[in-house]
Amino acid sequence: MTKQPNFLFLITDQQRADWLGCYGHPVLKTPNIDAIAARGTRFENFHVASPVCMPNRASLLTGRYPSLHGLRYNGCALPEDANTFVDLLAKAGYDTAAIGKSHLQPFTDQPPMGKSAEEITARPEAWKHAPRAPYEEDPGRYASDMRYDIKTPYYGYQHVDMVTAHGDRCGGHYQQWFRETAPNWRALQDDANQLPHNYSCPQAYRTPIPEELYPTAFIRDRAIDYIASRKNEDAPFFAFVSFPDPHHPFNPPGKYWDMYSPKDFEVPLPYEAHQSPTPPMQWLHANWKGGGGQLTPQTAMMLDEQQIKEAMALTAGMMAFIDDAVGDIMAALEDSGQLDNTVIIYNSDHGDYLGDFNMILKGALPFRAITRVPFIWSDPAQRTAQTSDALCSTVDLAATILDRAGLQPFNGNQGRSFLPATTGGDGPRDETLIEYNDGGNRLGFEKPARVRALLTQEWKYTVYRDQPWGELYNLKNDPNETKNLWDSADHSGIKAHMSERLIHHLIAQMDDSPQADRIA
Repeated sequence: MTKQPNFLFLITDQQRADWLGCYGHPVLKTPNIDAIAARGTRFENFHVASPVCMPNRASLLTGRYPSLHGLRYNGCALPEDANTFVDLLAKAGYDTAAIGKSHLQPFTDQPPMGKSAEEITARPEAWKHAPRAPYEEDPGRYASDMRYDIKTPYYGYQHVDMVTAHGDRCGGHYQQWFRETAPNWRALQDDANQLPHNYSCPQAYRTPIPEELYPTAFIRDRAIDYIASRKNEDAPFFAFVSFPDPHHPFNPPGKYWDMYSPKDFEVPLPYEAHQSPTPPMQWLHANWKGGGGQLTPQTAMMLDEQQIKEAMALTAGMMAFIDDAVGDIMAALEDSGQLDNTVIIYNSDHGDYLGDFNMILKGALPFRAITRVPFIWSDPAQRTAQTSDALCSTVDLAATILDRAGLQPFNGNQGRSFLPATTGGDGPRDETLIEYNDGGNRLGFEKPARVRALLTQEWKYTVYRDQPWGELYNLKNDPNETKNLWDSADHSGIKAHMSERLIHHLIAQMDDSPQADRIA
């Protein structure tokens, strides 16, 4: 047994906290993930730093908010010179691996929403950065048949099996492996060969790709290979195993397509459940009823009850495949003899509205459906089932993992270690900040939305830049956030208090790095 523990970090994409058996889902069965919770601490109040993929994943690695680490919204990139906790683990002797979705850089070659390539290069930037090296996640890197060798360390990772995008059309090393493994790969990725089905939910696609060739299987097998390769090594490892599902499109393969039926699900929070819908909610509702469609495939939308139930059933199928993969990975870890020295972590990068107020996907409205995510910590020091109500954030993960490894975070880290909370102690914070920045105009906003929310155990306070309205919810009395108290005279005091506290959090968004090395 090594002195420092191994870390196996399992993470999904776009999974809300209540979509696991161990979190009380009434239909979805996840016995393998539940087994991790049965030997660890399940956190009830874990929230993201930002409710979209790229900014929150960068906050996970850096322990910093998007305002500081630079990956402010989807489509930006985490600067290549950014320090990460994985860098510090590697410097301390850890073997580090990223297997699956990274998404710290754009994985398309398309210009941002509403901008041309000419507009992007028309004006110089505020900083005279050196020219950026080509993106490692760019699809062109993986166009050849030869496996592309990513320049490492990649944000601290020494070993990388890259998977980009979502669904059955993932790119990166997966796409190279897929073309090599499946002689009929073109036919399998041809929309004309979709298997028959009767679903009407947008982005429901019955893929002809078999289970063993689907990205979840690729990530499972690469993780198992990596764990086996570390069996007789003295150095501890940190393995980040990242599944692109259950993110849309909704296309679970093989038996997972009809493992669950739409009729098994309910939509408990229809649009009418909200007592005072905000302007973006009203815009989404009018757009839905008027047949307006989506601006982009990633943009939040409203659907009817049947379509939402279909999305739920297919999401459950994708989660079932992930749960089976987790079971296989855990079995490989135990077979390798390394389970007793490995901290196992389960998390997601953000949630999905998935039917709340008839909405699906994610966006500028930071309801808990997209900010609250599952977090499970199973530590060889204490493999007992516990539940923690400690308020924790993605921004705290770097400090916590480094704390468990006996290391200090770098200067400029904004997170706080919640390691005591993993063994029944208190959490490190009474409040947490959530940031959201959009890269384009959506949901009726005339400018890209800039949103800041402050969350406590009891209250949620949200401000939208330049808007005369906002949101205030009492989470104790109204956990589903259906009664907005923003205009309530009876709550003006708490509203003023939350406003002042939010100001203090925004003041704290000053970079302490680099620190001064002399007196003025």
